[in-house]
Amino acid sequence: MKIWVDADACPVVIKEILFRAAERTQIPLTLVANQYIKTPPSKVISSLQVSAGFDVADNEIVARVAAGDLVITSDIPLADEVITKQAQALSPRGELYTKSNIKSRLNMRDFMDTMRSSGVHTGGPAALSQADRKAFASHLDSILAKHQSAK
Repeated sequence: MKIWVDADACPVVIKEILFRAAERTQIPLTLVANQYIKTPPSKVISSLQVSAGFDVADNEIVARVAAGDLVITSDIPLADEVITKQAQALSPRGELYTKSNIKSRLNMRDFMDTMRSSGVHTGGPAALSQADRKAFASHLDSILAKHQSAK
């Protein structure tokens, strides 16, 4: 198992949770972004800077992810591709994307995108709350514990 992070929009507090988890479990963690991302000195934590452009980081993650890997992303289309490759996808808010919920998430995303392009102001996502951080950490710990016990 490897952990891949769609790091361009990943909140700092979530990255810090991931850094601690990677060190604790010694599971390789790679942050993928089109800008430099600072990482702590570690043999299991790295960053991969890709060229700027629409979905370049997402495409790189899809190209590298393998079955059983975990991808941290709030990008619904990326999560869908990851699930198709038999990997897991977890949002920074702690929502685990699955085969059973990803299509409805895609439909809602597309609907909201249509609304915005029609001129309807839909507002942005709420700020990351303490409950979101807790949900993320809880799901992450659960996924990592299952992986460790399956070794």
